[in-house]
Amino acid sequence: MLTPEGYRPRLIDAHISRLMSIYGAVCVEGPKWCGKTWTSRNHSESAVFIGDPAGNFMNRQLAEMDASLVLEGKSPRLIDEWQVVPAIWDAVRYKVDQTGNKGQYVLTGSSTPVMKGKLHGGSGRIGRIAMRTMSLYETGHSTGIVSIMDLFNDSLSAAPVPEVQLDELISYVVRGGWPGIQDLPQRDALQIPKDYLQNIPDDMERSDGKKRDVKKVAALLRALGRAESNMTSKKALQKDIEEFAEDRENMSEVSFDTITDYLDCFSRLFLTEDQPAFENKLRSSIKALKKPKRHFTDPSLAAAAIGATPEMLKNDLNTFGYLFEALCVRDLRIYSACYDGKVYHYHDERDNEVDAVVELPDGRWGLFEIKVGFHQVEAAAQELLRLRTKFKAETDSDASFLCVLCGMSNAAFKRPDGVFVVPITALGI
Repeated sequence: MLTPEGYRPRLIDAHISRLMSIYGAVCVEGPKWCGKTWTSRNHSESAVFIGDPAGNFMNRQLAEMDASLVLEGKSPRLIDEWQVVPAIWDAVRYKVDQTGNKGQYVLTGSSTPVMKGKLHGGSGRIGRIAMRTMSLYETGHSTGIVSIMDLFNDSLSAAPVPEVQLDELISYVVRGGWPGIQDLPQRDALQIPKDYLQNIPDDMERSDGKKRDVKKVAALLRALGRAESNMTSKKALQKDIEEFAEDRENMSEVSFDTITDYLDCFSRLFLTEDQPAFENKLRSSIKALKKPKRHFTDPSLAAAAIGATPEMLKNDLNTFGYLFEALCVRDLRIYSACYDGKVYHYHDERDNEVDAVVELPDGRWGLFEIKVGFHQVEAAAQELLRLRTKFKAETDSDASFLCVLCGMSNAAFKRPDGVFVVPITALGI
């Protein structure tokens, strides 16, 4: 395999291997710089890089002339940034159809091309998998002694956990899970998310050929930073821009259609990944709200969008609470995906709410409240117990477990009332 020297194994590796035994090709999608290429090389015997500038972008030119020209090579073959030449998708699909072999190609993509009606879906031929930035377990900042399945199976054994200080939690948030900066000094690491956001207007234009207003893009990114981990509507984002955008007097009005277009492009670039609402499928007299929670794909981007420094967050724990929730939701998504699980949130018309709901394919689901400090655990546990009672009464359904996911605790354990308390630095798969 083409595994790079110094490669850190990722949790997604096992999922990719499984899909390669099922499909003729696998497409690994996710934000730029999250590690897609290195991980995909770990599963490949040959590679072609469509964005390689060598020979005046020779690889891209070959693919544009005839997409099949870049498919030849030892299998499994990595085709990096396939979306630059969207015809590659159908060429791969056709090749897979012709041979019927499994695990022939690994495609990587950092954006979804706007080619509606032209690309074949790839069903049965190309398996798709979402890759995110690194979880705390993957960066080495979580012991991983508590598995998501320990909670579902009620098999958690009480265990001590190295105590984490507030400064460390803040560092995990502002540094993020980008593989390439884990060993950098914090001051240098903080520069990366800022530069990442400044490049977004160019990335948007490259993704679909449309040029956007740089000031409006920046204003919406800041608004999304302030909306992190909240159910914020497009109208509310528009109002936020009108009130707080920098250089507002020199910027034309940001219309509702513009916000819709920009948000759609952010999603296609895997810059944002909203957290959908959980709908308990049994009947209830209480209406569940369907708005998603807003999230950047990595908490460091939210921090960079609002210009938050570690010192500022230490003095504004309310804002840090939302960013810490974003970090926990990111990790829950990564761990749950190992079991084909999904992560939702719940909020109903009576303001009953829970930060995260993890649902497995077999229909089991569990509730998480997310808190920074251990002193918040008692109130969070009582809220979870109250919500469980509500679900039982209203829908005759029950959560598989209740868990307070916290930042600062020196142990993972189960309380006498049945609520689990788990530090995020102890969670894994």
